[in-house]
Amino acid sequence: MSSEPCARVMALPEAEIRIFVDADACPVKDEIYRVAGRYGLHVFVVANSMMMVPSSPLIERVVVAAGADVADDWIAERAADGDIVVTADIPLAARCVPRGAAVLSPKGKLFDADSIGMTLAMRDLMDGLRSTGDITTYTPAFSRADRSAFLSALDNAVIRVRRAQAMARLKRMPPP
Repeated sequence: MSSEPCARVMALPEAEIRIFVDADACPVKDEIYRVAGRYGLHVFVVANSMMMVPSSPLIERVVVAAGADVADDWIAERAADGDIVVTADIPLAARCVPRGAAVLSPKGKLFDADSIGMTLAMRDLMDGLRSTGDITTYTPAFSRADRSAFLSALDNAVIRVRRAQAMARLKRMPPP
């Protein structure tokens, strides 16, 4: 009897998980392609210049017009509940989180409703301090540990989104 609801959930169509990549300076594109291929996910590689992407029906290159925040606008307008966004741009993350997207930094940090406000405030504070010359910061180079943390976080995000989608389908089903 307990396997019956699971069988009914599996029979319902699964919503497609899409990955949006803020690609201009993204160091983990190859990792995203690998994970997307493993799970059969559609990837939108968004940039304001032409860039090479693997030839795959799952990977779509989107070249937007040059200009500040044009790629960010394209992603923010389309990201929705059940999507994954990969960006190091905190203002873009702050636009996508309320839309229900799971947002990851290239170092594997998850931006969610609980963390994005503080993260955005810290970014603005540090930006202000840097502009006045009060502080300078050093950003360490992207490391193998960062790449590994990202891969783990992306796998976890896909699993979380799929689990949430399955639970939502289960709740929509009529009782047996």
